[in-house]
Amino acid sequence: MSVVKVIELIGASPDSWEAAAQNAIDIASKSVRGITGIDVIHFTAKVENGKIVKYKANLKVAFKYEA
Repeated sequence: MSVVKVIELIGASPDSWEAAAQNAIDIASKSVRGITGIDVIHFTAKVENGKIVKYKANLKVAFKYEA
């Protein structure tokens, strides 16, 4: 029997929402082993002078819990 733990993260990127999500996973995978999937909760962006300057992705990240 396995247990899966879920954490919530926000990734950011100046390039795209996909890159923002990938940045969150890249950083999380440095300290969290066994990431099995993500659920994208929502996307947001920071706008300055009519241009998107930062993309943000709010994620739920699932990984196998090791006791």
